[in-house]
Amino acid sequence: MAEPQTAGAPLLEVKGLQAWYGESHILHGVDFNVRKGEVVTLLGRNGAGKTTTLKSIMGMVGKRRGSAEYEGHQTVGLTSDRIARLGIALCPEERGIFSSLSVEENLMLPPRVAPGGLTVEQIFELFPNLKERLNSQGTKLSGGEQQMLAIGRILRTGARLLMLDEPTEGLAPVIIDQIGHTIAGLKRQGFTILLVEQNFRFASKVADRYYVMEHGRVIDAFANADLEANMGKLHDYLGV
Repeated sequence: MAEPQTAGAPLLEVKGLQAWYGESHILHGVDFNVRKGEVVTLLGRNGAGKTTTLKSIMGMVGKRRGSAEYEGHQTVGLTSDRIARLGIALCPEERGIFSSLSVEENLMLPPRVAPGGLTVEQIFELFPNLKERLNSQGTKLSGGEQQMLAIGRILRTGARLLMLDEPTEGLAPVIIDQIGHTIAGLKRQGFTILLVEQNFRFASKVADRYYVMEHGRVIDAFANADLEANMGKLHDYLGV
């Protein structure tokens, strides 16, 4: 597998990452990197290990081996709260909105881990719907609004590496377009994004580079500039 040529030292470098849920061995030596300011997408069919990779970086699996370095800090062996304080945030596929809390309370819940997080007003500029629904119960929002809230919540924290797990799952096309514009805007503001996405057409509009996973390993990698040349292989990998 030829690694796409990119400039600069990796912000996140994952080498030989293995992970288990109980006795189930899910990741079998995952290797990839993400450079500052990039949008990097993990592609693969269901069960390939994409979500487990994000959770492993975040310290949310039972057992890990290998290496996941963020800005020179080894995260394997650290607890999730310590990893978060390094400046990494995970937006899970299930969104994690608390039904007993209002939109405002959900938004303000995570602590700030570093300076440089977006203000509430800046989040409202990205997602005007949230301002209109500020006093609504979190789970009374539409699926798209819940996704906006889940992303907005981590933008407050000061994290600079945002890991987004299936942010377009189940959303209407107009909301998917809005999420795409948001990701592009965050990249322009200097955020780094690691994206897990089944919707390849969406990923192709926002990503700089791609890694393809299968059976708990990275099996291929290419840059967005090489997308057209790799469409045949992608069809075989993903069935797109």
